[in-house]
Amino acid sequence: METNALNAAVEAYAARLGRPLEAPRAVLFDMDGVLYDSMPGHARSWKKMCDSVGIDADPDEFYAYEGRTGASTINLLYRRQYGHGADDETCKRLYAIKSENFRQLGPPPLMHGAPAAVAAVKASAAVCVLVTGSGQASILERLDRDYDGAFGLRVTAHDVKHGKPDPEPYLMGMAKASAAPWQAIAVDNAPLGVESASRAGAFTIGVRTGPLPAGALIESGADIEIDSMEECAEILAQLL
Repeated sequence: METNALNAAVEAYAARLGRPLEAPRAVLFDMDGVLYDSMPGHARSWKKMCDSVGIDADPDEFYAYEGRTGASTINLLYRRQYGHGADDETCKRLYAIKSENFRQLGPPPLMHGAPAAVAAVKASAAVCVLVTGSGQASILERLDRDYDGAFGLRVTAHDVKHGKPDPEPYLMGMAKASAAPWQAIAVDNAPLGVESASRAGAFTIGVRTGPLPAGALIESGADIEIDSMEECAEILAQLL
């Protein structure tokens, strides 16, 4: 991104928030589709679970649900299929099936450019914070190894009452880093996640790594929309 465009985005953010972006104390990263190229596997795993229990679903629809907790996604599917939500035990059972489907696919690859983006944060005075709607243990357990212990601060599906697009996950991530909204940068690739980060007041970088039309993340509240984590790494290096 050209410097003039980035400066314009920072100025527009200051106008939106009512105060300028300060030296960032935290960069908050979503996980699926940002740190890992894992969304195709999640979509297949959700679809396979739905097929096994007779719920009608299209694999591509799960890209739109990215950022929701597993229980929220299952309740959405249940309300559409049956006209009512699922009880807690059903949510746990179906999410366990989906999680096992995902585990059987094997480890997803790191998203190209994500290690460089994390490295840019580690080279600065800011800290990395994970903010994900996922509770997928098979991928969460890999973070320390894959990202060299960068994500000691985490917010996952197990920590929040209200998942994305509610601002709670990103506000909780800021609190863990002792950062005010104007001291935080968020990186997310999904409309629900971008909305959550924007509503929380972070300077929000929307990374279009999935099958979304151009402008979709700006419409959801992103201060910048880009097409790759490589570009995100360059932007973070400038902002930090």
